[in-house]
Amino acid sequence: MPDEPTVTLERWSGPWPADDPDANFKSEIALYANVDPLSTVTDLAANIDVPVGAIVRYVLGRWATGGSGAALELGPSMVNRLAEVCRTAEAAGTDTARLAAYDQLRQMIEWLTLPFTDDGGGY
Repeated sequence: MPDEPTVTLERWSGPWPADDPDANFKSEIALYANVDPLSTVTDLAANIDVPVGAIVRYVLGRWATGGSGAALELGPSMVNRLAEVCRTAEAAGTDTARLAAYDQLRQMIEWLTLPFTDDGGGY
């Protein structure tokens, strides 16, 4: 295919400001700075006879779309219901409201897992 993108794998470990809203994510990026992902990808590609670039495209595509895939599986109605619990608690702005939201979310997630349990309620 013409004009295929090229990416340079860069080692990055910061710095970032203490008040950076993305500090947790940047910290995770820094944790992987010394990892050589291509050794695993190269071995996998050789073992299954697929080009390294195809494996990298798959890994990036799958990771990058993971959030939207999860949202699609839950559906817009459930995603909005879950988010509304958090929005309501944050609007109240109290620890009591946040704890109540946690309990409500816990119950909603428990209900969502019911079909997958081994207690006879599952598929």
